Amino acid sequence: MADALTISGLDCYYGEVQVLRGLDLSLCEGEVLCLLGRNGAGKTTTLKAIMGLMRARAGSIRLGDTELTRLPAHEVPKAGIAYVPQGRRLFAEMTVAENIEIGLNARNKGGSVRERVLDLFPRLRERLKQRSGTLSGGEQQMLAMARALCLEPKVLLLDEPTEGLMPSMITKIRETVAGLSAMGVSTILVEQRVDAVLPVANRVAFIENGRNRETVSVEALRADPSAVNRYVGVG
Repeated sequence: MADALTISGLDCYYGEVQVLRGLDLSLCEGEVLCLLGRNGAGKTTTLKAIMGLMRARAGSIRLGDTELTRLPAHEVPKAGIAYVPQGRRLFAEMTVAENIEIGLNARNKGGSVRERVLDLFPRLRERLKQRSGTLSGGEQQMLAMARALCLEPKVLLLDEPTEGLMPSMITKIRETVAGLSAMGVSTILVEQRVDAVLPVANRVAFIENGRNRETVSVEALRADPSAVNRYVGVG
């Protein structure tokens, strides 16, 4: 299977503090790759670096044949990458419809894209006139994903999408990610909870001290979960 996204030798810093140290990572087309690791390991920094929100001092980030490392941050979504950050970052005073419209306008997408996105999240169709700040946590996560998917991305980056959600909403998020994979969208998923990962991911990359220490298939992880305890600290 071809690589959709390839990261090689990536170094990133917060000021003079190095966070990513020669990070190597590959994401296959249509794959769901989960990044697991302790807090501060560099998982969110990896997503920000892909989006151009953090500048790399060394290394390469390639989307297919396109080098992303030196692109301005506002050009990265145009290349085909969408990002749903931790905390969702919605415009709380704007309606569901207005938040979705922002995503459509970012790539000059039309009504057909809007309808396809709403088909993925029927509950949002019922709440188009509702202010996004009044939605439940699960509905806000759906809206954040819907807005990102308006870009029709090749790669979707999700940072802690199930955080604080009730089990039924977690199931819906997982189903959506699996459906996107079947449509050919590649996803990098940052999670803390192994049980939220195993039903949807194809591979898991264990991030420690800014490095990818090990990447294993979900099947191998089920057979031998010792890596979870080694890198995340839970059994």
